[in-house]
Amino acid sequence: MPSPCVVFPTIAAAVVALASLICRADAPADLPLAPIFNGHDLAGWTPAEGTFWRVEDGVLIGENDAAQTGSMLHTDRVYGDVVVEADCRFSGEIDSGIMLRKPELQVQIGVSRTLKRDMTCSFYNGKYPEEARATKAADLLKPNDWNRIRVEAKGDTFTVWLNGEQVSQYTNPKYAEPAPIGLQIHKGLPMKVEFRNIRALAL
Repeated sequence: MPSPCVVFPTIAAAVVALASLICRADAPADLPLAPIFNGHDLAGWTPAEGTFWRVEDGVLIGENDAAQTGSMLHTDRVYGDVVVEADCRFSGEIDSGIMLRKPELQVQIGVSRTLKRDMTCSFYNGKYPEEARATKAADLLKPNDWNRIRVEAKGDTFTVWLNGEQVSQYTNPKYAEPAPIGLQIHKGLPMKVEFRNIRALAL
């Protein structure tokens, strides 16, 4: 039987390691994310159609065409468990989002077409589940300025931070399959959305 002087350090080390993991889970900003947008061109990304996406001065710009056709931009790489972060800027009534997993789950950016109000950082899956709405996002959102949106998909749980504060969380095992990360230009309205510092980490 091991002596107490052997067992105690082992238990203590385990406690310290567990505390470290808990702290990391509560402090997503500490995770070392890597750029997935190079600030120069669309390398590593695939637009669905048209010329809706362009890069200017290190900023990825998505803008609808005159016909308001709408478009998607997807990473070439697929992700399962992932943390993705981007600075986002927009003004006026836009409808955009960050898409994850398969079937597709959206983190809304801007005004919902159905609810006719800003639902930034709420989850959309064909509707906006009440428990997945970012009710305090309006207090944190900086109009016409850069806002940092961070999304974590881990197992069946999806969490969003806006400018450093957690604003929504959604749990649903349906959205389980890996898929590209997507950015949206919604059809049916004139809109322009900007992204920079897009980074991610596969968990």
